[in-house]
Amino acid sequence: MARAGPAGARDQEVLSGPALVWFRQDLRLADNPALRSAAARGAPVIPVYVWSPEEEGGWEPGGASRWWLHRSLHALDAELRRHRSRLIVRSGPALKVLRQLIAETGAGAVRWNRRYEPHAVERDRAVKRELAEDGVEVESANAALLFEPWTVATGGGDPYRVFTPFWKACRAAGPPPQPEPVPSLRPPSSWPESLAIDDLGLDPAIDWAGGLEDTWRPGERSAGERLDAFLEDDVASYAHDRDRPDRPGTARLSPHLHHGEIGPRQIWHEVHGRGLDPRRFLAEVGWREFAHHLLYHFPHTPERPLRHEFERFPWRTDRAALRAWQCGQTGYPLVDAGMHQLWTTGWMHNRVRMVVASFLVKHLLLPWQEGARWFWDTLVDADLANNTLGWQWTAGCGADAAPFFRIFNPALQAERYDPAGDYVRAWAPDPPAPIVDHRAARERALEAFAEIRQGSPQHR
Repeated sequence: MARAGPAGARDQEVLSGPALVWFRQDLRLADNPALRSAAARGAPVIPVYVWSPEEEGGWEPGGASRWWLHRSLHALDAELRRHRSRLIVRSGPALKVLRQLIAETGAGAVRWNRRYEPHAVERDRAVKRELAEDGVEVESANAALLFEPWTVATGGGDPYRVFTPFWKACRAAGPPPQPEPVPSLRPPSSWPESLAIDDLGLDPAIDWAGGLEDTWRPGERSAGERLDAFLEDDVASYAHDRDRPDRPGTARLSPHLHHGEIGPRQIWHEVHGRGLDPRRFLAEVGWREFAHHLLYHFPHTPERPLRHEFERFPWRTDRAALRAWQCGQTGYPLVDAGMHQLWTTGWMHNRVRMVVASFLVKHLLLPWQEGARWFWDTLVDADLANNTLGWQWTAGCGADAAPFFRIFNPALQAERYDPAGDYVRAWAPDPPAPIVDHRAARERALEAFAEIRQGSPQHR
């Protein structure tokens, strides 16, 4: 047994070694179970970030996400230094880097919080298996979700494909655990070498970086401030204003959630703790949960439709039309405003996201995968689960999908949700002539949907 006092602490460090905490999409100190578990061992804690885009299964962070990550890592390091710690940054395959750090520091344990993307699940399983065989104490935890994907199922044990019963089952399971405060972090006697965050080359030198800088402040502290401001000022009108892009009616927490600067447990308990009506706002947190549930159970969906009959959908190839959509030059003011807002700020209002996505896949009959890839590169909240669910919902090929005949009329959407034209004037004051006629495009889309419906089992 280790002796009491400083000498005893040194004995414990020698016996057990420090713990590495492998940060990924959990860039916060509060409500971080992996960090808390490592600190509870009583030995030193060494926070680590490993930049390994080659292990992201073809979904390495896009330009806007890299911009955010660069600043979020700096914010995390600053918070760690306030707690007598620091972030060790390395680059390379995760298993190789973690083994190097274990050899350099004598670490006896590795902790991390789970991710749920297919490539991350496979990689993490391999890392856990290999490190355990090396004799290292390895544990992972849940920091990203209220309910992990394998804990929610239908009565028959199948994954849900419709949101409403999924979220009902989640709510019936009771409240999630209370978020834990920042633990006390014991530093090691000496720190291993680290790359500078700037050495990772994350910060993209692109012309919209100034707009991102004017719009966002990444980091755990900023996430908490944004939640406080929303719950103080805007949540009461959320149910009505959430569909109005001309009003500041949404929380804009999505990039903070994606990078793990705030967790859903913190949001859940903050809302309930203030005695607020949680139904509408927390249902949006539930939609995020549903997205991860689907991605975990249907790992092919980032590239292929959940509904197999859509494999034969007659998508068009039209590079000029795709480029016009990307650049906000479709001639439909609400669509173009959304695409300009996206390019300038790395974010787009959710109602407008649905309209611009519908325009791509139904007015232009261009593959939803093209839109998903563009969003992936330009959104600061680019999240594989949310992005996949949103695009497949709009295209009609995913879970709980929009019906095939639901084709948004961008002009009517603008009249309803931007009635004074404030949003359009702010982002697209001078749209060009329309690149496609709405009525003709709608008829063409309905014909294309009829083709696959006639080939489906119920129509044979």
